Amino acid sequence: MGLQTEFLPLSVDALPAFAADRKREGWRFVQLLAVRTDAGCDLVYSFMKDGLLENHVVEGVTKETPVPSITDQFLAAFVFENEAHDLFGIDIRDIAIDFGGKFYQLAQSEPMTIISPAQKAARDKAAKAAAAKAAKERSAQGEAAGAGGTAGGAEDLEAKLSGMDPEKAAKVRAAMEAKAKKEAAAKQAAVDEKVAALDPEKAAKVKAALAAKAAREKAKREQDGAPEGADGAEAAAQPADADGAASPAQGAPAAVEGEGE
Repeated sequence: MGLQTEFLPLSVDALPAFAADRKREGWRFVQLLAVRTDAGCDLVYSFMKDGLLENHVVEGVTKETPVPSITDQFLAAFVFENEAHDLFGIDIRDIAIDFGGKFYQLAQSEPMTIISPAQKAARDKAAKAAAAKAAKERSAQGEAAGAGGTAGGAEDLEAKLSGMDPEKAAKVRAAMEAKAKKEAAAKQAAVDEKVAALDPEKAAKVKAALAAKAAREKAKREQDGAPEGADGAEAAAQPADADGAASPAQGAPAAVEGEGE
């Protein structure tokens, strides 16, 4: 009959009662194994009975985590507990035979907690990548929520306007369009200022990209059937042509192309 092995989770708080149950049920303590992880250390308590080897894992133990000793139930565990304390810095409390950190004669305290510069760099890189991914996901969720809120707000506004008398609703819409155009003009002024600081070739490319974006947005609005007055002001903030020539929205005279002819 072969040996059967199982790995099961275990918490620090449940450890004393668990050890007492294993003792009462006739299990034999095999070993305590400490494994360093990014979260701290995992402690693996192994017990055997009737051809079954059970490994109970306490995950993420740090130096600040007090771990109760099981030597009140299994005295042989004192060797492993002293070792885990000296090599990994695990704070194991009430060991029956406690060497007080001198179980091994070590040149370096807690040597199993030391990592090489390459390992540290790899961990830092992985942590930064995980943080960047989480930030990107949060940003995407925020944008999705914002887009949904904007659409819902527009629908609510239209519902309110439809309930007003026509003259008042027309005034509100006119005020909204004026505000949108004002904001678009301010945005356009900022764009013009930035583009003016670029060299002509790069400025032409930027204007072409903005014009293409404006065309896509206009096509999308027309497809969705959005009112031109509410969203069309945004398009006015973009250059009108793709070859770098200034549009009337940018304040350039329309007859500038005929200059010098």
